Amino acid sequence: MDVVGPRTLAGLLGELSDDRSPRYTALAARVRLLVADGRLPIGARLPAERELAAALGLSRATVTASYARLRDEGWATARQGSGTYTALPAGPHRGAWVPAPPDDGSIDLAHAAPAAPPEVPAAFSAATVELARYLPSHGYHPAGLPELRARIADRYTARGLPTAPEQVLVTTGALHGVALSFGALLRRGQRVLVEQPTYPNALDAARTVGARPVPTSLDADEPDAWLATAERTLAAVRPPAAYLMPDFQNPTGRLLDDAGRARLARALERAGTVAVVDETLAELALDADPPAPFAAHGPGHLSVGTLSKTFWGGLRVGWVRADTDVVRRLTAVAVRTSMSGPVVEQLAACALLDGADAAIEAHRRRLRERRAVLLAELASRLPEWRVRVPAGGLVLWCELPSARSSALTVQAERLGLRLAPGPLFGTGHALDDRLRLPFTQPPPVLRRAVEVLARADALVAGDGRRSGVAADGVELVV
Repeated sequence: MDVVGPRTLAGLLGELSDDRSPRYTALAARVRLLVADGRLPIGARLPAERELAAALGLSRATVTASYARLRDEGWATARQGSGTYTALPAGPHRGAWVPAPPDDGSIDLAHAAPAAPPEVPAAFSAATVELARYLPSHGYHPAGLPELRARIADRYTARGLPTAPEQVLVTTGALHGVALSFGALLRRGQRVLVEQPTYPNALDAARTVGARPVPTSLDADEPDAWLATAERTLAAVRPPAAYLMPDFQNPTGRLLDDAGRARLARALERAGTVAVVDETLAELALDADPPAPFAAHGPGHLSVGTLSKTFWGGLRVGWVRADTDVVRRLTAVAVRTSMSGPVVEQLAACALLDGADAAIEAHRRRLRERRAVLLAELASRLPEWRVRVPAGGLVLWCELPSARSSALTVQAERLGLRLAPGPLFGTGHALDDRLRLPFTQPPPVLRRAVEVLARADALVAGDGRRSGVAADGVELVV
């Protein structure tokens, strides 16, 4: 059971004085946000009312009213004689990170998830025709359809990493592949090196197996500084595993070049560390051709990929590329919870990969247009924000004028805009001066979103002058 101390929770909550709503509702909203975006685990015991009141400098009555509101809305439960515990309300809910049906007119900029392109329904139509060949058999393919494994292997070979079909395990998305890899490489209490910031669900996957993330600070403007930090950390800690995103890193957009990959691979080898390399965004280069896959610089590392971002998240087809014996071990683990992946989706994935080059290039064109729209809108409405232009991927990593990402997320949600606050992407309480904004939505939606974002930012900053008013450009770092 997780127990959240009063000072820990106070640090996560931040200042409540910048919220114009009553203190008890502001406190409840902040706690609800922390639960929804995963920074407070479900079932964690909250601090006693008196202790939290002292840590926040509030009256006990304010905390009592806030806890009561959380219980009324289903975000907390009370256990007689034990305390108050975090919970999720029944049915769809509106969290910053927890997906919810977009049925209330709100705009979702919390998730970098593009809608399905026209190729997806065509691929499923082709899959239903192909399905007839498989119906006479039992339908189980624990490591994935041989045809799909061969296509994934061919794509790795074309990218500069010779791969055989036997080196590929098909999974239900990239996160499934990451979780399987962590389960094979890590034991409870062991450490895993991660970039800071990083992908939140990967952090959760590491914690699920009892591993302890070791963050290494990443600044996309100074990639060599991160490499030096990673080298020192690997030499000092020698963790059995590392979780890395060298291709348009989520959320910073950083692309690690060939020289950096080779340097990092040498450091991993010296430390005896195996990398789980998340290649979710590897094929979404917008301004630069990505180098060869990381595993080309160091055999033994595991590469994880997916069709979720190049095509559609609802497809749920991913993979792990590794040495043949590792794939066998991962397959043996996977069948314990899932005998096999669905055949129709894998057949659709085969059809998509057959025409992937043209489809992905069309996707890139759409993303370039949407990135340009989002950058222009931010430059017009939020000129104080500093935004680095990523060479690929799906998101902008914005630097705010002050540490107000969490407060901004709360305020934006009230106005119908869902965001993912900066601290969600870290292991501690840092990054509240950062905000991740995806450019996966159509241009009209992005324009409306930034209009709402500017209103929310003006309310949080206490300066109404910026709300809906054009201004000179945001500082862009290319």
